[in-house]
Amino acid sequence: MQLKIMPKKKRLSAGRVPLILFLCQMISALEVPLDPKLLEDLLQPPTITQQSPKDYIIDPRENIVIQCEAKGKPPPSFSWTRNGTHFDIDKDPLVTMKPGSGTLIINIMSEGKAETYEGVYQCTARNERGAAISNNIVVRPSRSPLWTKEKLEPIILRNGQSLVLPCRPPVGLPPPIIFWMDNSFQRLPQSERVSQGLNGDLYFSNVLPEDTREDYICYARFNHTQTIQQKQPISVKVISVDELNDTIAANLSDTEFYSAKSSRERPPTFLTPEGNASNKEELRGNVLSLECIAEGLPTPIIYWIKEDGILPINRTFYKNFKKTLQIIHVSEADSGNYQCIAKNALGAIHHTISVTVKAAPYWIMAPQNLVLSPGEDGTLICRANGKPKPRISWLTNGVPVEIAPDDPSRKIDGDTIIFSNVQERSSAVYQCNASNEYGYLLANAFVNVLAEPPRILTPTHTLYQVIANRPALLDCAFFGSPLPTIEWFKGAKGSALHEDIYVLHENGTLEIPVAQKDSTGTYTCVARNKLGMAKNEVHLEIKDPTRIIKQPEYAVVQRGNTVSFECEVKHDHTLIPTVIWLKDNSELPSDERFTIDKDHLVIADVSDDDSGTYTCVANTTLDNVSASAVLSVVDVPNPPFDLELTNPLDKSVQLSWTPGDDNNSPITKFIIEYEDTMHEAGLWHHHAEVSGTQTTAQLKLSPYVNYSFRVMAENSIGRSLPSEASEQYLTKAAEPDKNPTAVEGLGSEPDNLVITWKPLNGFESNGPGLQYKVSWRQKDGDDEWTSVVVANVSKYIVSGTPTFVPYLIKVQALNDVGFAPEPAVVMGHSGEDLPMVAPGNVRVTVVNSTLAEVHWDPVPLKSIRGHLQGYRIYYWKAQSPSKRNRRHIEKKILTFQGSKTHGMLPGLEPFSHYTLNVRVVNGKGEGPASADQVFNTPEGVPSAPSSLKIVNPTLDSLTLEWDPPSHPNGILTEYTLKYQPINSTHELGPLVDLKIPANKTRWTLKNLNFSTRYKFYFYAQTSAGSGSQITEEAVTTVDEAMASRQVDIATQGWFIGLMCAVALLILILLIVCFIRRNKGGKYPVKEKEDARADPEIQPMKEDDGTFGEYSDAEDHKPLKKGSRTPSDRTVKKEDSDDSLVDYGEGVNGQFNEDGSFIGQYSGKKEKEPAEGNESSEAPSPVNAMNSFV
Repeated sequence: MQLKIMPKKKRLSAGRVPLILFLCQMISALEVPLDPKLLEDLLQPPTITQQSPKDYIIDPRENIVIQCEAKGKPPPSFSWTRNGTHFDIDKDPLVTMKPGSGTLIINIMSEGKAETYEGVYQCTARNERGAAISNNIVVRPSRSPLWTKEKLEPIILRNGQSLVLPCRPPVGLPPPIIFWMDNSFQRLPQSERVSQGLNGDLYFSNVLPEDTREDYICYARFNHTQTIQQKQPISVKVISVDELNDTIAANLSDTEFYSAKSSRERPPTFLTPEGNASNKEELRGNVLSLECIAEGLPTPIIYWIKEDGILPINRTFYKNFKKTLQIIHVSEADSGNYQCIAKNALGAIHHTISVTVKAAPYWIMAPQNLVLSPGEDGTLICRANGKPKPRISWLTNGVPVEIAPDDPSRKIDGDTIIFSNVQERSSAVYQCNASNEYGYLLANAFVNVLAEPPRILTPTHTLYQVIANRPALLDCAFFGSPLPTIEWFKGAKGSALHEDIYVLHENGTLEIPVAQKDSTGTYTCVARNKLGMAKNEVHLEIKDPTRIIKQPEYAVVQRGNTVSFECEVKHDHTLIPTVIWLKDNSELPSDERFTIDKDHLVIADVSDDDSGTYTCVANTTLDNVSASAVLSVVDVPNPPFDLELTNPLDKSVQLSWTPGDDNNSPITKFIIEYEDTMHEAGLWHHHAEVSGTQTTAQLKLSPYVNYSFRVMAENSIGRSLPSEASEQYLTKAAEPDKNPTAVEGLGSEPDNLVITWKPLNGFESNGPGLQYKVSWRQKDGDDEWTSVVVANVSKYIVSGTPTFVPYLIKVQALNDVGFAPEPAVVMGHSGEDLPMVAPGNVRVTVVNSTLAEVHWDPVPLKSIRGHLQGYRIYYWKAQSPSKRNRRHIEKKILTFQGSKTHGMLPGLEPFSHYTLNVRVVNGKGEGPASADQVFNTPEGVPSAPSSLKIVNPTLDSLTLEWDPPSHPNGILTEYTLKYQPINSTHELGPLVDLKIPANKTRWTLKNLNFSTRYKFYFYAQTSAGSGSQITEEAVTTVDEAMASRQVDIATQGWFIGLMCAVALLILILLIVCFIRRNKGGKYPVKEKEDARADPEIQPMKEDDGTFGEYSDAEDHKPLKKGSRTPSDRTVKKEDSDDSLVDYGEGVNGQFNEDGSFIGQYSGKKEKEPAEGNESSEAPSPVNAMNSFV
């Protein structure tokens, strides 16, 4: 049997005493649990569980059902009384009792009338343990009577008079709900002037012409029968005084007129309640409704106060335009005097309502059921209150205790029955009745005396799973009479618990305040009383707690972006968690933008509605944990709105606006822009910026501008769209407050002065009729200012001025209102003319063969007749006799800025004859030239010879032919030729140095090795030094005598056979070599070899003198069979067959100052050695044979 759980706990001591709970006998006794198995066996007196209300209004159109349900063991039987006498339901065929209950069903739908069964009914439920009774149920049929027919005369009254339209509905059961409507079933409008009273009447504090109508209808709605009854329509006509006099004269007498009161303004008087004071009585717990309705003109206003107190704040309400005061849940403390005050402009009146709160009986302590064991004691207490104080009476099994059978264990003491040493025969149902003039209370409470051995109601072997470090509660619900004692054991051997870590509750529950892993095990609960013993085993498992090890974090995301929240959960391996996400403690929106992927919640394309708190909840069967994070969706602010211009002045106006939503990022500033719709429509300009906390700005304005403003808001995310434009505001015109800028005076002709300026824009004009006053005078003269007013232009030309004279100039703005402030004076000059004098004393100093320095004397300033821009030197080279027939002489020009009187002439050609002159330059142009000055440049080093050819190669000689340098830059003194052989391994032989007279253009080298390649370095010299070199390569021919001897040997008879075999072998070898040679290319070594030559004899390209490289593109073309070098043995520079590049990379070959070669060719060879043995001739069997031999 389960005990009522009490808050009191008992902690066990740490001693060796077994853990035992002694449940002492309590005056409140036992409560029988609603356990089905237990209830099947236990005897219990009847208990009323359901009954009809005390005041039971029935619908006469339906069957009557009077409820009475009860429980008990054995099941109770039912009987009824009607109007205090037994109601024999068997004698009335229309009355039946519902099987298994006491509910009556009276079938009046087939026949019979509801009024026949009107009366007071009471139900009794009885079994062997006692009898319980119901309340007195007063059964009455509902009534919805019709209005009595009456003839209603039309009501005619003056404008401003008061009026009460009576409703007086028929008395119904229950009372109807009243409302006023017209013929169209539209509710009549109500106000402080026109309102419905609590009694249903319609009150007019004063009437108006619009109150005239013929269909004022009062309706009564009877909710119980769902019917509506209506009164005859009332006609009201409101007329003026003149109309009223005419009506009286024609149709009515003064006595027939509705009211003789004046329609003039008047102080208030009460229409209801009457007089200065009244009384009101209300029952405790009901709604107190106080009403005051006043008439007057103008319409009075109603106020409420409570004398010597205040109105309860949370229970006070005003209805019907404050004409009704309501206090809900009224109590005795609400008694007192309430005052309503009606006030208008002509005075005030008040009415005092004395409120008395009475009370029907209400419970202080209702009697409770007692379950006692034989020999125990107990009490039944029945305490109630009311106003007046209720009378308490007791009944036993429905019979007044005074006439009930005597029970020696019972003693009655007013509102208390004391039981001592009860026995099973003491079981009974007691009724307590508390009543006064306003009602009664009836309560059933039984005394059930039981003798039962202990029973444990908790299911056996119940498994409890608890999270570690949390309380564990092991149930041991029990019942027994007398009350059993409880003890707990742990373990299979049943050792009693005696640790102080346990708490035993009075309902038998064992609590482990902080469960640990070692708390796991089997626990046994044992219940004992004098009638026996019962025990039960339960099991406890301790689980690891669920934890969120990675929690979602606060996020700030701009609208339209994606955000992710993480939630990683760790849990006991035997538990299966479920993870759900909530938004603001509700389910996530059904939106595909929200996706949950394992440990993450991802929200794409975030919108404003996504802001909020997102919670990750991890649930298991034992625990749940959660973690939350706030998502703030930010964006640029919404545009401000409601722009308004106030306080307009000539040069200022106040702009105010309402900020748009800041989208979760505070606005830091507002940017104000303006549009000048008069001068620059459609173009917005920055005007001002103000703090994000401001919503107004005082704006400074310029005259004669048609302003329109807009505002933008800015936060940390960015700037909002502009607001809608404000209304336009045109400022008054004023004189200009500034003058044109960039004023200049420059002449375009020698006799004029062109005055220019940057004109004001429309915004700066400050008014209509913008013009300019242009003034000028000579700087060094005594003339007065000459002025002229011109239109809105940017230039004015003054004619007839002296040449290049300084002028003082000023330009002033003006408009139709006035002049701008006095302008600043600037200086200009009239037009320039060409200089009149050439520079004098021109001197030339030759610095070297390519540079000369020129000096001259400055020209007097007056003769320049303009702004000095500099001096210009014209110089040219004297033509050679072969070119003198050309008409055009190419002159070069150098200009020296400012007042310089000397300059350098670079880039001259050596050993040349030059002529120059100097001229002064101003803004108009050049002056006359100075006298020509002639000078010569000294010799320089020559350029490379124009060409170098190798002709007539023989067995031991080569002939070189060349053309002199195209630019000798002096008188050639000699040529220098250097050459060296190149062997088959691409190594260079000794360098030979040879001097050749300058008048030679051909030279033959003798005593050379036959069939040998040579490389030549050739350059010219003047007295200034050596010039650039040109290089070539050539090969001597094969020894013809040796070839002849070979032929002679071949003609001998004894050697013919041998030579044929050798020739065949050589032919095969040559074919192989020929194939290999055609597959490969020649090596481009020439240019790289040149680059390693003597620094003083570096090769240059013929066209521009720069160092160049050879291309081997042509060398890769296949040679035609039998092709040879030209008959003249000429080898051009660009057609060189070989190069020193492949002789070795990284070789820093060079010449000493005396021309001797330093270093040797070595290094990595990138091509086949066979390629290095190529000659300038095409391969042929004969040549190959000669080389072989």
